[in-house]
Amino acid sequence: MERYLPFLQWLTNYKKAYFLKDLMAGLTVGIVLIPQGMAYAMIAGLPPVYGLYASLFPVLVYAILGTSRKVGVGPVAMDSLLVAAGLGTLTITGIENYIAMVAVLTLMVGMMQFVFGVLRMGFLVNFLSKPVISGFTSAAALIIMLSQLKHLLGTSIPGSNRFHQLFINAIGQLGNINFYDFAIGAIGILILIGLKKWNKNIPGILIIVVLGILGVYAFDLEQYGAKLVGEIPLGLPSLVVPSVQLEDIQKLWPIALALALVGYLEAISIGKALEEKSGQETIQPNQELIALGSANMVGSFLQAFPVTASFSRSAINQESGARTNLAAIFSVVLVLVTLLFFTFFFSSLPNAILASIIMVSVYGLIDIEYAKNLWKSRKDEFLILLVTFLITLFIGITEGILIGVLCSLLLMVYRTSKPHFAELGNIKNSDYYKNVLRFGDEVEVREDLLIVRFDSQLYFGNASFFKRELFNYIKEKGPKLKGVILNAEAINYVDATGVDVLTKSIREIHNLGLQFYIAGAIGPTRDVIFSTGIIEELDKKNLFVKTKEAVACFENPEIESTVGSWVAYENSRKKNVAPLEKE
Repeated sequence: MERYLPFLQWLTNYKKAYFLKDLMAGLTVGIVLIPQGMAYAMIAGLPPVYGLYASLFPVLVYAILGTSRKVGVGPVAMDSLLVAAGLGTLTITGIENYIAMVAVLTLMVGMMQFVFGVLRMGFLVNFLSKPVISGFTSAAALIIMLSQLKHLLGTSIPGSNRFHQLFINAIGQLGNINFYDFAIGAIGILILIGLKKWNKNIPGILIIVVLGILGVYAFDLEQYGAKLVGEIPLGLPSLVVPSVQLEDIQKLWPIALALALVGYLEAISIGKALEEKSGQETIQPNQELIALGSANMVGSFLQAFPVTASFSRSAINQESGARTNLAAIFSVVLVLVTLLFFTFFFSSLPNAILASIIMVSVYGLIDIEYAKNLWKSRKDEFLILLVTFLITLFIGITEGILIGVLCSLLLMVYRTSKPHFAELGNIKNSDYYKNVLRFGDEVEVREDLLIVRFDSQLYFGNASFFKRELFNYIKEKGPKLKGVILNAEAINYVDATGVDVLTKSIREIHNLGLQFYIAGAIGPTRDVIFSTGIIEELDKKNLFVKTKEAVACFENPEIESTVGSWVAYENSRKKNVAPLEKE
């Protein structure tokens, strides 16, 4: 049951000490979720109350089915922008028709994510390397912080997903600053930073929310132009079945696919980033797809729009000390109770307080130290981090992720196309054979024998490199060379191109009058050797478990391979029985 209902994993191991932290985190996130949800609904072209609808049942479904303990799911700016941009290209008349189309779109997004999860396509997350995640989260954090300046400064600043546009827009509005809003936000930031340095266990976010509301009442700040959250409509969403038409599917599927993939990548990126911070690894990519898909499908019947993980609320959730997904349930309860009874309370909350909470929280996602370490030790991966950071910052969040992943794949392909290829020598007075360049005078190098190690799979991308380097080593040895030993311990796979190149290389080496041996091949590689023409060109007598055995055979050709399982292997193949060895 825990496999299909992940909440059972943390529920069965729940501790009393977690309750207060989850409660505080849930209430804190809930306080931010209420005004954020309304704002993101407006971005999506919907009435504000639909943001609160998206903050109820979809969040509850994720809390039950999701595997991340830190992620804050709900309405987000990116998905809201995609909804507005996608539906804006269609001819939709009237708000009711628009709302109906959003419901269909949300259902399609959920179904796609759910199917991807069932088909176990969560492997896509494996291509999100840590440099990509770090660059992406750092840039997104800066964008989110800058986007809050309009609330911090109390002025109207046009929004954007690009850092430079936000910065230019903010500069243009400096003459219109409301100093009351600025003072409220600045005080909130100072209190949060001060309490965090003094004692992290103090719920600073809740304190400044209460102080902000009390300050509005005590000093009547609204008359001085301080921007408040404002009136929140009452009522719960009603059950509405989306009217799905074939024509609508044909129009919406590209938008739905984009939202499904972007939402998943956002959730996984944020979840992985938070795991790096906390050291707690619980995310299961395929289950995350199912959880997000289920959340969106349920939401489509309850007047929600597409949801995914939020950078700002996830950061707040972690900063507030959330331990389990019970925190998300507390957030749902707060939104629910607020909709029914307490909308008047949050209507007096200054927007500048929310801005200060978000800015301080997401600042922790900017990992400068990791970038410094990469610059010192791995400049190629630092370049990936930098490219991801800059693309996300100046072009877009989605583009940043995709280009970062592409750069990581290109780097991986480049590395595997020119892997480490080393000549080995015998460590004096031992049976070990090590890289002659690393051990210097400690190794014995023979003129009549070449021992090399290829540290990669042998496939189409590096097969020509393998052959070129191998014959370069042979050429350097000169006329005294009599034999070649390939240490294949690091070769875990050989594809068809690799088989062809290795077979031809062995044939050419034999034509040069040299002996060729393979030592240390693991099970999967031996499977390839025996099932292809390699074994016919090599002869199984020249296949050994250890390098020292191959050396002994070179010195005394009468010595046979000590691997007694070769015969058993061939017999098992003939009888269609699984091989005995599967290292």
